[in-house]
Amino acid sequence: MVVQHNMQAMNANRMLNVTTSAQSKSTEKLSSGYRINRAADDAAGLTISEKMRKQIRGLDQASTNAEDGVSSVQTAEGALTEVHSMLQRMNELATQAANGTNSKDSDRQAIQDEIDQLTTEIDRVSETTKFNETYLLKGDKGATKNVYMNGHDAGLKGTLTDSAKSATFVMDDLKAGDKVTIGGKEYSIGSTTAEVKAEIKEPAAAGKTSVTIDGNTYDIVKAAGATTICKSGSTTPLKANELGGTGTANATLDDLKRLVKDGSKVTISGKEYTAMTDANKADGTAGADGIDDDDSSVISKTVAEDKIAAELTLANNIGTVDHAATVAKTAANGKTTYTITKGYATVADTLSFNLHVGADADMTNKINVNIDSMDSASLGIKGLNIKDDSGNAATYAVDAISDAISKVSSQRSSLGAVQNRLEHTINNLDNVVENTTTAESRIRDTDMASEMVNYSKNNILAQAGQSMLAQANQSTQGVLSLLQ
Repeated sequence: MVVQHNMQAMNANRMLNVTTSAQSKSTEKLSSGYRINRAADDAAGLTISEKMRKQIRGLDQASTNAEDGVSSVQTAEGALTEVHSMLQRMNELATQAANGTNSKDSDRQAIQDEIDQLTTEIDRVSETTKFNETYLLKGDKGATKNVYMNGHDAGLKGTLTDSAKSATFVMDDLKAGDKVTIGGKEYSIGSTTAEVKAEIKEPAAAGKTSVTIDGNTYDIVKAAGATTICKSGSTTPLKANELGGTGTANATLDDLKRLVKDGSKVTISGKEYTAMTDANKADGTAGADGIDDDDSSVISKTVAEDKIAAELTLANNIGTVDHAATVAKTAANGKTTYTITKGYATVADTLSFNLHVGADADMTNKINVNIDSMDSASLGIKGLNIKDDSGNAATYAVDAISDAISKVSSQRSSLGAVQNRLEHTINNLDNVVENTTTAESRIRDTDMASEMVNYSKNNILAQAGQSMLAQANQSTQGVLSLLQ
């Protein structure tokens, strides 16, 4: 027996301290709910857990960012819904104004007043629609761009090819006798008397050609190397004096051509010609102007082409606020080409902003949203005027409004596509957050059932240790019996 060292008590005390320490850790885990309360609990697990927490919190905010993006896109698209409604009403008004039963002074003025009000309201919507102090429909005021108007054919019969800054309109070359509708009015391409006479020719081979001059029909008959002039339906050659000439010899082509005078209506093989009377100008002064003095619907080819160019210029200048469209003409290979240098309006550049929808600084985590300026200048309807006498301006305005409707439709479609994408993005972010949180929980959270077993075990061991320590302290009491 020794009294300097009580090894049993020391051992019991040491084991009790171990148990108490384990019991303390179990109590901490059970009370906090975390398996890892400090780095010493699981250094590697803590590192992984904190990385996951960073990702989870970043993804949570990214989901909120995407939801804010949906709200901003919905705000812009909702405003454009009303712009669409106003453009549809303007289309109705322009179509109404194009009708020939309207009067310029009253009916078209009333229509113009409503169009002006609608145009002003479109500008107001563009200027005031905002989300969180960001104006969504007025573009980027820090930069500008030129918006070129679409090319238009002014309702003429031909082929229009449109490109970025120019357009070409091609139509068959006009010939004498052709009929063409320009600006809603039909014209006949007239000729000089000499040009009509030049069209009267003998048949290329044996046969006959029918010619009607001012209501009288003649046949030019070619047979056996000789050409004769007969009345329609007759085979008896006419004499020169029967066609206003002299002598009784058979009439020739020259005798027949002599019947063509200024103002004559001539039909050759079914094609009509008009020998223009063009001695005076429209203001009554002497001189040719390419317009028939007796019938203003009969015009020369040059005048017709000038009118076509003028109508193309008018149709392509709607909405050209800052630079007017011009038209140039060239002719080749039986075709007349009108080259349209398109006009434009200078407007605010496209508003562009990014939605950050990820937890990392990766540019692929950004969704770009582009919204064009949606004011009347950008839509190509600024200064829309439908108050002309003919209604042609209103007709051309219908095309301009149609282009504006198409622009708004395109922008709304783009915003709708972004919104759909963002909704999928939100769903994906929430799913990733859920799964990552589950993974982080497995690393960091306490398994309460398992830890409660450890706590109960340590609690029992602590009680046993305390009891054994007491017993060890009693074991040395036997020394006292030796000292008595």
